[in-house]
Amino acid sequence: MIGPNPPDRLDKALARDVPAEAALSRSRIAKLLAEGAVQGAGDVVTDAKAKVAEGDLFEIRLDPAETVETKAEAIPLAIVWEDDDLIVVDKPAGMVVHPAPGSPAGTLVNALLHHCGDTLSGIGGEKRPGIVHRIDKDTSGLLVVAKSDRAHHGLARQFEKHSVNRRYLALAHGVPDAADPRLHGVKGTSFEAGGILKITTQLARHKTDRQRQAVLFQGGRHAVTRIRVLEAFGTPPAVALVECWLETGRTHQIRVHMAHAGHGLLGDPVYGGRRKPAASALGADAADAVRSFPRQALHAATLGFEHPVTGERLSFTSDLPEDLAKLLEALRK
Repeated sequence: MIGPNPPDRLDKALARDVPAEAALSRSRIAKLLAEGAVQGAGDVVTDAKAKVAEGDLFEIRLDPAETVETKAEAIPLAIVWEDDDLIVVDKPAGMVVHPAPGSPAGTLVNALLHHCGDTLSGIGGEKRPGIVHRIDKDTSGLLVVAKSDRAHHGLARQFEKHSVNRRYLALAHGVPDAADPRLHGVKGTSFEAGGILKITTQLARHKTDRQRQAVLFQGGRHAVTRIRVLEAFGTPPAVALVECWLETGRTHQIRVHMAHAGHGLLGDPVYGGRRKPAASALGADAADAVRSFPRQALHAATLGFEHPVTGERLSFTSDLPEDLAKLLEALRK
C-alpha cells in the first residue's frame, strides 16, 4: 500500500513503501514493472512514471530466484567471516573478482557459488553473490560479499555513503613527505595534520587506453585518497611503506592517485612507471627484490562496516601475504 505524501512517480513510491524484507531497489522495481510483474487494481502496470495516490494497492509478483549460468568451482577460499547474509574473504593476489570475457572462470564469484551453494537467497532475482565492491586482480586482501538481497542493499548504501572503513598497505617509490616542495606543486594534493597526504581529483577512463584510469579536474568521478607514511627505506629514502584509506572507491583509485603524486606503487605495470631504485640506496638484495616483484605492492588490510541486518559494527584485518611480507623483510634488512 502506498503511504502518505507519495513521491511523484510509481517506481519511487514502490521503492519507498515496499516491505523492507523484500529488499527491492528502485532499479529492480523498474525492471519488474517492465516485465509486467506489478499489478494495481487488478491490471498490469508497466509505466514507472505513473502517478500514484496514498492508499493505492499494488501487487508485485516475484519469481523464485534462478541459478546463474556462471559455473560453481571448488576453489579454496580464506573465509574471515560468514553468516546467512554476508561473507568476508581474504582474496589472494592473482584472482579476478567477477567473471568477464577475458576471465570466465577461476574467479571469486565462481568460488563463492560453490562454497555458498544453496545458502544464497538470491540477489536481483538470481542465486548469485552480491558484489558491492571489488579489488584488482593483483591486489590482495579483504572483500565483503552479500549473500542476500537485504544485505546487498544495506552494504551498497554504506559504500555509497562512504561509511565503510577500507585501509590498504602499499609499498611506493619514494617517500610522500610534507617537507617535499615538489608535492606542494602537484595539483589536487594537500597535507593534513600529522603529515597525511590528501589527494583530491576526478577520475575517468583514459581516452586512448581503456584499461587505464586517468586523473581529471573536470568531469569524471570525484575521488579522495589519504596516505600516511609508516616506514621509509634506503639512504637516501627510496621506498616507503604507506597506509592508504579511501573516502571514495573508484577503479584503480590508489594506484592512479599515488602515480599522480609521483609515488607509483612498486611492481605496478600500468601506473608504476619504469622507476628502479638504486642498489646504492637500498642495498643490492633489496633493490633486486623490488625490481623482481611481479605485481602492484598493494594489500587491502582493514575492512570495517555495519552489519546490514543486525546493525553490529564489524571490523577485520588481514596480515600481509607472503610475497609482500618477504619484500618488506628484504627492505628492512
